[in-house]
Order: sequence, then structure tokens, then C-alpha cells
Amino acid sequence: MSGGKDTPGGIDVVTFGCRLNTYESEVMRREANAAGLGELDGGAVIFNTCAVTGEAVRQARQAIRKARRDNPGARIIVTGCAAQTDPDSFVAMDEVDLVLGNEEKLKAHNYRALPDFGVNHFEKARVNDIMSVTETASHMVDAIEGRARAFVQVQNGCNHRCTFCIIPYGRGNSRSVPMGAAVEQVKRLAGNGYAEVVLTGVDMTGYGADLPGSPRLGRLVKTILKQVPDLARLRLSSIDSIEADDELMEAIATEPRLMPHLHLSLQAGDDMVLKRMKRRHLRDDSIRFCEDVRQLRPDIVFGADLIAGFPTETEEMFENSFKIVDECGLTHLHVFPFSPREGTPAARMPQVDRTVVKERAARLRAAGDAAYRRHLDVLVGTRQRILVEREGIGRAEGFTLAAVDAGKPGDVVEVAVSGHDGERLIARPLAAQAA
Repeated sequence: MSGGKDTPGGIDVVTFGCRLNTYESEVMRREANAAGLGELDGGAVIFNTCAVTGEAVRQARQAIRKARRDNPGARIIVTGCAAQTDPDSFVAMDEVDLVLGNEEKLKAHNYRALPDFGVNHFEKARVNDIMSVTETASHMVDAIEGRARAFVQVQNGCNHRCTFCIIPYGRGNSRSVPMGAAVEQVKRLAGNGYAEVVLTGVDMTGYGADLPGSPRLGRLVKTILKQVPDLARLRLSSIDSIEADDELMEAIATEPRLMPHLHLSLQAGDDMVLKRMKRRHLRDDSIRFCEDVRQLRPDIVFGADLIAGFPTETEEMFENSFKIVDECGLTHLHVFPFSPREGTPAARMPQVDRTVVKERAARLRAAGDAAYRRHLDVLVGTRQRILVEREGIGRAEGFTLAAVDAGKPGDVVEVAVSGHDGERLIARPLAAQAA
């Protein structure tokens, strides 16, 4: 969760969830300001929610109640995936003045706020059928508040229907930002001094299927790097490895400005669980992909999403997921204890006991922690280029956290790694340069 004041008494945007939400929050801040929302007495607090787990929704509700206690005169607006998939539950909260859907949150006219909005001027909820949205516009932003790297949305929605996932019902079907618009947005941000841009989407490797000529993600990556030579670092958010195209693999192998870090949407390492999840890959596909990419780019660092305790998961099935951490050489793990989402097929499957789910998630996290420490060990004695995120802290090209006493946020500094503390590299600057 993140948030930041625009101006005292103005607009506070509180963001939950993914990098796409972070990008969209910046668009929301701009559109809400254009609508005059920040000029109201008491200001406004906008919650950009996440629906990926029940815990994410619970945290959002808790934050909304606290915001009302802390800001009794503010207008409170709730949007994002949780608001899109279950608007009535937020409408029912006395603390909430307005509920906006994922399409509505990006348009200024939906924030047009008179002092008594939500009572006399329009309904408390403005949430359309997200499945009716067929295009994703390029929303140009000049900066991402409080961020040393910038995010650019290139895709939204998902055409797949994994049995555990509510997100397609919050984001709609897959739709892509035209390549030219995406390139112009990256060019704009690089021109404003951002050394690193992250491409974001819900199903990034589904990029382009709805565009003329059906360009793939690899074509977009290569075009951005060619057309924006001043961009020092391009990074991808989560990808689905089974959909990686040949040009993307070529870019990984040949483009040093494409960061050697891929976060994979694996979800499980057992074939039966993957089939019941309705995924499009098997465990051997994941292992083969990691081996192939590592041959192309030996310094590649892999992260992955893994779900523990999926319905019907036996101990043997879980062990297959546990072993894939080593078999794929995973470093950065996002572990999710299975959380049944109402309206999904997995919620109707035989559930694993919650105590077992939590225990398996803890074991997976421990395996991830051990893998990460081994990764830190390997980097001791090497030289790395660190993007400074905030004072004293940055990220290496492989997304490894580093402590470095040099540069200002947004600078790229070259360092020598002398050790680590189990969480971050300990680095000494060799030469600092603003990229």
C-alpha cells in the first residue's frame, strides 16, 4: 500500500496492489485535480484497491475506516479492482462517498465534485460493465510521485480464466496500448530524467493480439529500446513464460538495457494443480523456460508468484511446487496462501485446511528466503549498477536490494559489493552518475 499528499487539504491517493495500480493512481491524481476535487474544503482521499486476495480487500476496508476517523471532512472515493468486482460492499460503507469502476477512475468528469456529491448530484456508485471496454487509452504522465523509476501501462485486462483469479472481472478482457503511444510515453518519461521505466500490464505477454498486425511484447520492447536511446534501463513486470515470443527471447539475449530480471507467473509446480488452476503450462515448461533464458542471459534473475494450499493440493503436490524453487533457480518469491475468491471456480473446489495452507506458505517463504540469501552470497565481490530508490537504498539490475551511500533518488551508481546482511547487498560506490 502506498499513498502521498498532493497538497495540504488536497488529494491523497492510497494505492494497493500491483504496479499497474501505481501508474493508474498517477493518472487518477491528475484527473481528480483537473476536476477540482482537491479544492474542496476537507480535500479528498481516493483508495485504489486490489482484489487479488481477500486480505487485500480487508486491508482496504480497514484503511478506509481509519481515513474517515482521521479526516472527517474529506470526500472518500473508492475505486480499483475490489470496487469493480464488488461495488455494493463499498457502497454500503458509511465512510464512503463515491465508488468508481476501473474505467471510470481514469476520467476527470467522474470526479466532478460539488460539496454534496454522492447525495444529490449522482449515484454513489459509477461502475460499468468492464467486459464492455474494448480499448485501453494511453494516459500520458510526466512523473510518478515519490518514485525513482517510472511505470508505463502497455496492456490491461486478461482473456484467460484461471480458476482462482477474480482479476479478469475487475479488469475486463485483454486490450493493448498502441505501440506508438507506448513509445511516446516512455520517451516523455526518459526526457524528464527517469533512468528506468517499467512496462506494466495485467497479462503483459498477451500484448498486441488486439492491435493491427498483432505485434507481440518482444516487438514492443525492441522498438522502445531503438526509439528511446536515452533510456538507460527498461524493465518488465510479471510475464507468463509460456507466452514469451521469439523477439522477446532475442531481446533478452541481446539488449543490455533490458534488465536481467523476469518475474514469472508460475503459481504452482505440480501438473495436476496447474491443470485445476486452468494454467496453460506444465512444470517442465517452467523449468525449460528458465534453462533456456539462462543460456541466453547468464546473469538473469528470476522471481515468481506461487500459491500455497490450492484446493485439492496434497502434500506430494505441494512438494512439487516446493522443489521448483530450486529447479527453476528462483530468487524473488511472492508467496500467496490460497484465498478463495467468491465467484471463482476454485472457491467451489474442496478446500485445504487453513492451518495446512498457512504452514505450506511458510515453508515456501522459507525456501525463498534461503534462495535469496544464496543469491546475495554469489554477488559478493562483484560490481553492480544500482538505481538509487531513496536515500541509502537502491536496486541492482537483477532487482536485488542494495545499501549504498551515494547518489540521489533516480541516479544510477556503480558499486563494488563487499557483503550483505541477509536482506540487501552492502555496496561501496565506485563512481556515481546520473543516467
